[in-house]
Amino acid sequence: MTPPLGRTLCAMITPFTPAGALDLDGAQHLADHLVTQGCDGLVLSGTTGESPTTTDAEKSSLVEAVREAVGTRATIVAGVGTPDTAHTAELARGAEKAGADALLVTAPYYSRPPQDAVEAHFLDVAKATALPLVLYDIPSRTGVRIAPDTLLRLAEHPRVRAVKDCSYDFLAAQKVMSRTGLAYYAGCDEHNLALYAVGAAGCVSTVANVVPAHIRAVLDAFDAGDTARAAHLQQRATPLIEAMTANGLPGAVTAKALLTALNLPAGPLRPPLRPAGRHTADGLRAVHEDLTGTG
Repeated sequence: MTPPLGRTLCAMITPFTPAGALDLDGAQHLADHLVTQGCDGLVLSGTTGESPTTTDAEKSSLVEAVREAVGTRATIVAGVGTPDTAHTAELARGAEKAGADALLVTAPYYSRPPQDAVEAHFLDVAKATALPLVLYDIPSRTGVRIAPDTLLRLAEHPRVRAVKDCSYDFLAAQKVMSRTGLAYYAGCDEHNLALYAVGAAGCVSTVANVVPAHIRAVLDAFDAGDTARAAHLQQRATPLIEAMTANGLPGAVTAKALLTALNLPAGPLRPPLRPAGRHTADGLRAVHEDLTGTG
């Protein structure tokens, strides 16, 4: 199956100016860098993009600026997830107007609705625009699964096209992939190769903010039939994946610490997030340098 939204997608951070304002020039520079280095898709205003603390207008402006920067070289998937169905639909319409290619939609969080309400939420958002939907299954953040049976029903809708999978339920992912045409994207970097090997379309990677070429190289090697090299590259990235995503800090924090060290646009974090401490930042740089050979 040809990946509908690309294969190596980056869950891009949102750059801010030193004063904390949206840095559109920085976003354009970073987006161009990521695409040049191998990403064929960018996910904007996801959790790594600090979507809980950006305004609706900022989200639309970000899509417009990145679209201008990357043109047709990469797909743009706009995060529009909120706990409010009407607000999510409003964000979806704004993203469509701004030039997004698809929408990333979480299950409505905090209220923990039952599965029939989760299904209705997605169907209502699907009616709001003509854009395809990527359903984001991340129960650790939303408090509710998108159950496999719910995904099987939603797959019948023509605009429900893909899943970003952070469920940590590998069997359920394979079950849905085997019974639908949904394009699965690994949303946890430690699963990039494993999910790809059983039929996923690609990955939505936080770690790609800082090593986009390496994340792509894993999938390239697998596609070339060199599974041993693909496994080696995935394993080489494991210390960085662990440092960036499994140390108790959100990916936005660790990615921005490394991007700052690499002199790429990042800027501060918006509260309640706080920057990585010096010890953590030094550790991140050491692991990154070991992977890239830049130390």
